[in-house]
Amino acid sequence: MKDLSSTAPTVAFRLLATSDLHAHLLAWDYYADRPSETVGLARVAALIAAARAEVGNSLYVDNGDLIEGNPLADHQAGGQGAPVHPMIAALNALGCDAATLGNHEFSHGMGFLRRALADVRYPVVSANMLTRKGATPRDDDTLLPRYVILDRMVADQTGALHPLRVGIFGLTPPQVLDWDGARIDEPLAARDMVEAAAHAIACLRSEGADLVMALAHTGLGGAQAVRGAENAGVLLAALPGLDALVLGHAHQVFPSPDFAGCGGVDLDRGTLHGVPTVMPGTHGSHLGVIDLTLVREGGGWRVQRGGAEARPIAACDAKGQARALVEDDPGLLALAAPAHRAVRDWMAQPIGQTAVPLHSFFALVDDAPMQRLIAGAQTRHLRAAVAGTQWSDLPILSAVAPFKTGGRGGPRNFTHVPAGPLLMRHVSDLYIFPNTFTAIILTGAEVEDWLERAVSAYARLMPGRPDQALLDPAFPGFGIEMIAGVSYAVDLAAPARYDLQGNLVDPGARRIRDLCFAGRAIDPEARFALATNCYRVGVMRARQATPPQVIATGAETMRDILLHQIAAQQVLPAAPPPGWRLQPLPGTSVVIETGPEAAGYMDDIARFRPQNLGPTERGFLCFRLNL
Repeated sequence: MKDLSSTAPTVAFRLLATSDLHAHLLAWDYYADRPSETVGLARVAALIAAARAEVGNSLYVDNGDLIEGNPLADHQAGGQGAPVHPMIAALNALGCDAATLGNHEFSHGMGFLRRALADVRYPVVSANMLTRKGATPRDDDTLLPRYVILDRMVADQTGALHPLRVGIFGLTPPQVLDWDGARIDEPLAARDMVEAAAHAIACLRSEGADLVMALAHTGLGGAQAVRGAENAGVLLAALPGLDALVLGHAHQVFPSPDFAGCGGVDLDRGTLHGVPTVMPGTHGSHLGVIDLTLVREGGGWRVQRGGAEARPIAACDAKGQARALVEDDPGLLALAAPAHRAVRDWMAQPIGQTAVPLHSFFALVDDAPMQRLIAGAQTRHLRAAVAGTQWSDLPILSAVAPFKTGGRGGPRNFTHVPAGPLLMRHVSDLYIFPNTFTAIILTGAEVEDWLERAVSAYARLMPGRPDQALLDPAFPGFGIEMIAGVSYAVDLAAPARYDLQGNLVDPGARRIRDLCFAGRAIDPEARFALATNCYRVGVMRARQATPPQVIATGAETMRDILLHQIAAQQVLPAAPPPGWRLQPLPGTSVVIETGPEAAGYMDDIARFRPQNLGPTERGFLCFRLNL
């Protein structure tokens, strides 16, 4: 039989993708007011231009979390920015072909989102964010179009042109309704991503799409079907009829060695259950590239083969220093210049003074002054909010997380405010998210359980063994909250009580020891008012059948509350004594990775007898701590 594949039209088709840019338009760190080699759409734009030049047929898409996430976004959300959101203007300039919504598109409210979307010159799709949820996906009313079919003319191996219909749909974690429920001021609903995806794929196929691609703002997750899963990439890749998959949300890079050995993953080809898949990091660290070879058969197109890669904008040299692999795109530099100047001017405004350095270099092993400062601001705000109410006599506690703890963000992903003048950029660095204030009622038993969830992020240590890893790599460091107002120790020789999703995995496990309030063992039945933020309360709503009782809330962000306190005090005093500690484990040591500038603050952790082990290949500074 004659081999038709050698004469059949064959097309090389490429999908280029960004995700989780979080308003990092330029290669600039606004918190430290210095260049950054590891971030910026202006750098990714150079990769986009190069990748487009390599093939004749391509699309560029964005996978969400575009318009929130740094001072550029905050400046815009505060009504001081450009008429068109700089990130929207940049995607317009780059000729973006389609996009979807991330969960953080909702973080500044629906009015802000709608104003930003009014200026897009590309379709934005979402199959599972709804204005009304019906009995089935077919009956839903969606916030945006479920999908789009892009009709393109593509060139085959001989240069002949052919029509190609590319179907693209979008997905957002349904948990956004809990995380940002306080900011979403319109009636919205959400459908399970896998269920919505199956319906969108069927619709696109029935409408004649030759290719079906998913823009899924979700991480890989597990293979077990869980309705409403936050991270559903593996489940999506198993759906029939899907040709390419763009993931995000988890701020990871796929394909990469981090996923070696995971079920269904082929790192050599860049596929997940045979579907070419990419997750392009965060803040513009990578460009996702999916390549498909299409063959014309029987009046349609078949994917003959496909694969994916994530191309970085920077790499570490022999000393662990990040070095740029590409230059900024001149067009985006010019586009961003007015906004960039305005944000830097805003960030340079003086606010007050601090008598002590405020940093997160050791926040995962010690009670950091920066967290105590935020906790104090929350406590004072809550005390004023409940004055004269039925809650005014409740003892007040305050929960705070260290937001920048290295990890996937790299060695510069730490807060560092030296003693001395406090500028607006320092305050933004202390509280990087636009969370609003929320206070709830907890019992003493619930306070202990809150802490148990937080300290489950630590690895279990074997007493007497040297140089163990401190953190469970599955957990982000910002999950390790402290609670001010109580004192306690953390026993890392004990197993974790909860898993990454907050599920109870060991009912007999307890890591929190000597939990005390006002010098006495905490009463499990006592009631406390806990100052926290809208995101943490949203997570609780998603996990618990009975939502927590909210006693205070408001539209003011936590950063504004912190700003008001600093402005009122003018000079921040020395930090109060610590309230928590790691329980001693004689003969046991751990190894931590922190920022290079941490070498100047070794006295802060003198009780651990720290030993500087030098830089890692990624540019972190490594310490041995003796517990």
